[in-house]
Amino acid sequence: MWKSLKDQVVVITGASSGVGQASAEEFAKREAKLVLAARDASALQLVAKTCRELGAEALVAPTDVTDAGAVKKLAEKAMSFGKIDIWFSNVGVGAVGRFEETPIEAHQQVIRTNLIGHFNDAHAVIPIFLRQRHGIFINMISLGGFAATPFAAAYGASKFGLRGFSEALRAELAGEPDIHICDVYPTFMDTPGVAHGANYTGRKLSVPPPVYDARRAARAIVRLAEHPRTSITVGAVADLARLAHFLAPNTSSRLTAYLTSRYLRQAPRVERSNGNLFRAPAIPGGVEGGWRSERRVPIAGVAAAVVVGLALAAVVSGMPRASHRRGFLPLQTAAMGRRLFKSGGFLR
Repeated sequence: MWKSLKDQVVVITGASSGVGQASAEEFAKREAKLVLAARDASALQLVAKTCRELGAEALVAPTDVTDAGAVKKLAEKAMSFGKIDIWFSNVGVGAVGRFEETPIEAHQQVIRTNLIGHFNDAHAVIPIFLRQRHGIFINMISLGGFAATPFAAAYGASKFGLRGFSEALRAELAGEPDIHICDVYPTFMDTPGVAHGANYTGRKLSVPPPVYDARRAARAIVRLAEHPRTSITVGAVADLARLAHFLAPNTSSRLTAYLTSRYLRQAPRVERSNGNLFRAPAIPGGVEGGWRSERRVPIAGVAAAVVVGLALAAVVSGMPRASHRRGFLPLQTAAMGRRLFKSGGFLR
């Protein structure tokens, strides 16, 4: 059923920048009542001001989602509107670096934020949904929920875990037809996330194109709130990566690792940093991260397409699947990956 969002009470965590901020603005255009949460109170105030100018009521609730008690208080504050209709669980952080060179504390913080933080969100709002007999819980996952993320092991683990969590929660609530658990799987978005994240590589990070406008994801999330579905992807690369991983998981993972390591060896040196893992960014990021450029080769999409094409070709020719992983497919894909890297790769 398609429903109006006017006067719907919407809680958004991670609302201070990126997709969270863009989603808050999209919900505001539909005159929803917003409760905006993140660690950075001043950044939230700026987002709330914009939302009010767009016609929405907006409350600000500085919250660290890794603190279960703080999230419970966030839900209580949202209930000052008398109900909670939609909860967008959007907080996410990352730490880029070889697994053994990344501090264990950083790995743990990524898991606490990206996985346990979403647990805390759901644990606070699901009892409210059950009392109301309705509600929509939207989980921001990413293509990292079904494809490996070499050099960001904890991020990938958190996203795979988050996908499993959503599936379990959806099964438990199957008897509640008006309570929906919805997953969002975006590809690379033009947000400040990578710039804000932890970097233990000692090299300047970039984002493999194509990179999509965060407002595109926000519009998809609003449509999901209007018409709940189990899951959506944002950006064709997310669908390609999902298919590539299904057809040839080892090859697609190795290709990603190969291209990333090649890029890092040539990228400019920078200082290692904890980024926003343990505290809010010093400078609020806004919606955009400045990653989009028409001149960049869409290597993420092309690489996924290469894996899909080769895997399908092997299947059609009758080659046993085991040989895809051990012989022909890895060798041919690696060769094509080297050519793709030389054509521009991750570089501007």
